[in-house]
Amino acid sequence: VNVAGTLNLLRLSSKHGVKQFIFASSSSVYGIAKKVPFSEEDQLTPISPYGVSKQAGEAYCHVYSRLHKMPTTCLRLFTVYGPRQRPDMAIHKFTKLIDESREILIYGDGNSTRDYTHVSDIMDGIMKALKRKFDFEIINLGSSKAIPLKYVVSLVEQNLGKRARIKALPDHAGEAPITCADLRKSKRLLRYDPKVMIEEGVRRFV
Repeated sequence: VNVAGTLNLLRLSSKHGVKQFIFASSSSVYGIAKKVPFSEEDQLTPISPYGVSKQAGEAYCHVYSRLHKMPTTCLRLFTVYGPRQRPDMAIHKFTKLIDESREILIYGDGNSTRDYTHVSDIMDGIMKALKRKFDFEIINLGSSKAIPLKYVVSLVEQNLGKRARIKALPDHAGEAPITCADLRKSKRLLRYDPKVMIEEGVRRFV
């Protein structure tokens, strides 16, 4: 869906003279990076089919932007959460299960970290990208804070006033141990400035 759907949209956009194309890519393209935070200039080593599909989408975007002179921006989104989040994603799922006094599954020891980014900050970045036309750019949108999973669970517990029932499982092979965005490029090109810290974001969600 990611690969074919992105290619279909690029074909139609070039055919109908779309003036600007914004692609929602993902921090998953970085995989297990050699340095933190992750920069747009880093070599990509995705370790999941999802990450590979997003890397392919970026490659198609680059080709179509060159062939059809269509301004294109690929935004690498880092672990978006907040209102209307998909129910299978961590913060939504954990909140629901803890609230219902049901067991939650944690892969590994809970020390894996993610750059959790509130949806309002992501939307701010997208709107700013829409106001800038680049021939082709790849830009990170995150919070640039690596937050341990077990800390996120503790925040959900605090805001619900309930303790989590945790079942520990082995590490998941397709998951990177850490994600964290280098925001220097997004600040320079978009004046992007994330404002919602994880403590406030989880409080709002709960």
